[in-house]
Amino acid sequence: MGRSNTANPAISPANNHNACGIKPRTEPQDLAFEPNTLDASPRAIKLPWASGRAGRFIVGLAGFVISVALTFLGLLAITFFIGRVVPIDPQGDFGKSVSTGKPVIEDLKRVFPATLEMATIGIIIGMVLGIPMGVYAASHRGTVRDQIIRVIGLFGYAVPAFWLGLVGLAIFYAKLKWVSGPGRVDIFYDGLVTPVTGLMLVDSLIAGETEIFWNALSHLILPAGVLGFFSLAYIARMTRSFMLDQLAQEYVTTARVKGVPERLVIWRHAFRPILVPLITVCGLSYAGLLEGSVMVEKIFSWPGIGNYLTAALLNADMSAVLGATLVIGAVFIGINKISDALYRILDPRAR
Repeated sequence: MGRSNTANPAISPANNHNACGIKPRTEPQDLAFEPNTLDASPRAIKLPWASGRAGRFIVGLAGFVISVALTFLGLLAITFFIGRVVPIDPQGDFGKSVSTGKPVIEDLKRVFPATLEMATIGIIIGMVLGIPMGVYAASHRGTVRDQIIRVIGLFGYAVPAFWLGLVGLAIFYAKLKWVSGPGRVDIFYDGLVTPVTGLMLVDSLIAGETEIFWNALSHLILPAGVLGFFSLAYIARMTRSFMLDQLAQEYVTTARVKGVPERLVIWRHAFRPILVPLITVCGLSYAGLLEGSVMVEKIFSWPGIGNYLTAALLNADMSAVLGATLVIGAVFIGINKISDALYRILDPRAR
């Protein structure tokens, strides 16, 4: 009987290696087709430039820029869609104002700094007074002082802006003569300061006109104070709410048990964690002052973007309306994005 040429599986090289406890060698070409030898997870696939802290910063910055661009593009699309519906054909350059006969962009450069100046002083008043009031109310919860601060906050939510402005004019301007009346400066100071930044307080100091500076501040303090009161009410209420949450935490109780002074417990242990959400609150309040100052500007004859927008609406000046709307929307987007960026910087958990 002839010998068969078929190899016996029992004595094949692979089985011989296994029998001896030796793992068969895997060739490179076989390794490429092994299903479990490559990690296909997204974490394993990293771009060279996206690794490390610098890479994460670049990716985050790119996402921030894309988000701002897409948001502003949506604002442009909505605004110019509205412009197509009304009887006007936007050209993309804001056009010329029917009311003033000047390009809208020049009018906006003139009126927006006035609103920015008033809103900035208003938010400073709201932050300087509102944050301590909220902290004080939370640390004295249930007392008469807490109730007074809460009533002030409720009053700031309920009272109309035009009513508060009229009362302020009647008391502090007409009766007490503590502040100047409507307008940005007295009529005989108008036009004496060359606009550099558009901010009257800054430009008067640059020009060395201290008398005009104090006159402009006297005109500014009442409308900015009205805006600051509404900002104060909002910031104080939110600060109180944040502080009550923190004062109920166990680490605050532990600090008090250890004998840490109450001042340090409040401002170091309880107040620091609320700085991040307070930034968002103050940013939203600032944006609200910039876009919601129409009534205040109208009452005080303040030459800002709110007064300009009101006049444009009454005169059916749609080029001016679209331009002012775009500027207000762009500022609102910018402030929100800056708040988000500060949030990420101060809170590592949000990175």
